[in-house]
Amino acid sequence: MISVIIPTLNEEETIGSVVDFAASQPHVSEVLVIDDKSLDKTVPIAQKHGAKVLTSTKLGKGASMREGALFAQNDILVFLDGDINPYPHHTIRLLTEPILQGEVDFAKSSFNRNAGRVTELVAKPLLSIFFPDLLRFSQPLSGMIASRKSLLQQIDFRDDYGVDIGILIDMHLLNARMKEVQIGYIENKSKPWQALGKMSKEVAQTIISKAASSNNSNFNFEELGTITEIRSQMEVSLESQFRKLKKMVVFDMDNTLLLGRFIDSCADKFRFKDELMQIRSSETDPVIITKRVAMLLKGRNYGELIQVLDEIPIVPGTKEVIEALKERGYFIGIISDSYDFVTNHIKNKLGMDFSIGNELEFSKGIATGEVKIPSYLFNNAKSVNRLTICKTNALITILEKHHIQMQNCIAIGDSMNDLWMIKEAGLGIAFCSKDDLVNHHADIIISEPSFNKLLEVAL
Repeated sequence: MISVIIPTLNEEETIGSVVDFAASQPHVSEVLVIDDKSLDKTVPIAQKHGAKVLTSTKLGKGASMREGALFAQNDILVFLDGDINPYPHHTIRLLTEPILQGEVDFAKSSFNRNAGRVTELVAKPLLSIFFPDLLRFSQPLSGMIASRKSLLQQIDFRDDYGVDIGILIDMHLLNARMKEVQIGYIENKSKPWQALGKMSKEVAQTIISKAASSNNSNFNFEELGTITEIRSQMEVSLESQFRKLKKMVVFDMDNTLLLGRFIDSCADKFRFKDELMQIRSSETDPVIITKRVAMLLKGRNYGELIQVLDEIPIVPGTKEVIEALKERGYFIGIISDSYDFVTNHIKNKLGMDFSIGNELEFSKGIATGEVKIPSYLFNNAKSVNRLTICKTNALITILEKHHIQMQNCIAIGDSMNDLWMIKEAGLGIAFCSKDDLVNHHADIIISEPSFNKLLEVAL
């Protein structure tokens, strides 16, 4: 019998169909969904469709695959991606038949779709140097595989994007009998370059580290020197072209540009900390939270609120980093769930181009306690998720207004409110974040309160 293992992360739109497909196939007696702490309805949908669902103990596809292999009850295991719909009808049969017939120990899929950019520009060139025998696999990064459980227990599942190529190399080093099977045509999501940069790095690290640790005769200083020289020349050429693009950097404000949160500083100054904590602990609706928190500022005048703001330090060196980014042609701004009079003040201090925040109402310079949430923060037809309010909606609006592609945007933030901006932007940066999920989805993690590292990646 066969166990089908499906690692998932926020796949509510497709997971039901994938589970149904797997469960309907001959010889499949177990469908496991190993979930990577999804924020959407992936888990209840998978359960509703009859899958056994486990939550992975560690973030990353590799950890989910490893734990699925440990939990599975059958000897033959098939791994499917959770974001593909529909699968060609005979996918599982084509992957498992060569194993059931004793022809091979491991089968990896290929499909009617051009190999991805990371495959062609990173994986295959490195394989040609260090593992040329594996060039017979047209799509070495494919995630749809089948193998015997006993064999999978002998290999290393990496936690990052290198997991699929790592499995292939480990099987090769174990002298397993391997085969690539053509499963047909599939629709697969193309990854934006925010993911491609991270994916390329992790795939390259995997191939090189496997070569180094396996006493591979092709692993030597000369080959590494050649790779380094080619990379450096490509970087020079790419940098000159990148500077000509229309591009944008967007910052979160609280605990990102500022070393603190405006509303928390107000709570300390005006002694409403208990009321603020009560709202945060009792409410879950972001609209209600925003309106109730704004009422805490009722009666405060504009001048004293700005005074509180000016007492919150800005990350040292930020103004100089902003100036350098503008010289490189970046359009720069703030998207915050704080207030627009606050974001505008910080924007002007730092010489930025725009700012977006909730509109706190003032009458004769006194806060009324009323607040208006801009319409472009709300969920709409172009939203990338189902959240009622999301900064990404505002990001999309700004990008469209200025004719800038999402892939040419850098988003920087620290909290779950910034998660979708970080995921969707061309380059997502977690800044001094204490949230594991934010750090996991970021392409770059900045752990120290300085934006100087941004100048290394923002060409």
